[in-house]
Amino acid sequence: MSRIACAQIAPSVGELDANLELSTAAVAAAVSAGADIVVLPELATSGYMFADAEEARSAALRPDAAAFDAWRSAAGDAVVIGGFCELGEDGLLYNSALVVERDGVIASYRKTHLWDREKLIFTPGDALPPVLSTRHGVIAVMVCYDLEFAELTRRAALDGAEVIAAPVNWPLFPRPEGERPGEVITAMSTARTNKVAVAVCDRAGVERGQPWTEGTAIVDPDGWVAAVAGAGPGLAIADVDLRLTHDKTLTEHVHLFDDRRVDLY
Repeated sequence: MSRIACAQIAPSVGELDANLELSTAAVAAAVSAGADIVVLPELATSGYMFADAEEARSAALRPDAAAFDAWRSAAGDAVVIGGFCELGEDGLLYNSALVVERDGVIASYRKTHLWDREKLIFTPGDALPPVLSTRHGVIAVMVCYDLEFAELTRRAALDGAEVIAAPVNWPLFPRPEGERPGEVITAMSTARTNKVAVAVCDRAGVERGQPWTEGTAIVDPDGWVAAVAGAGPGLAIADVDLRLTHDKTLTEHVHLFDDRRVDLY
């Protein structure tokens, strides 16, 4: 059984020091609650609503930045996945996610599917999401809009992912009364059709006039929401048996992967 925590915080655009302090405190709180896997929002260190690329550049970090020692120090025995604005060695900006544990950085991933005005600031990544064997399970790392592409989530599941961890920033969209956010429904469908857990960590608050969905959710391998953070800053925590993801059968004659018609598609 793995305890997964998603820390729904409210970063402030451009406030690197304050955001690192806020996110590190959230990691510490999750670890104190027994979390094995901790997910932070997209662009947790920088905020999201950049005016332009130059403002983003002023809040960018490299994956080996000393600033991330704070996450590593707070991680304890947990694996931490958090979003950051990356300045690449090529001088380009990337919307990225870093994976750290107490011993250092495990991986860094650059978002491959850029949403809306992100395309004016960031360069899309050119590598598939990493699927990482960690002490707490096999974790695939994606960022926000990546989850909307079944080609990507299926690939991660086929590569052995037990949980898809995704830092996200979901702008608030209208929805019918009583319905879950559409992005959470996508996460539920992803979990159900691949029999993997999905942990999506949204952000809270309003940034430069943009309200956020505050849709943080942990979805179990059967596709049901196991925990949410609710409105405002807070933690979603759930104990998930990742061993269940190894059996892709639903009934005696239904196997989610073997039943694919790859001869046709």
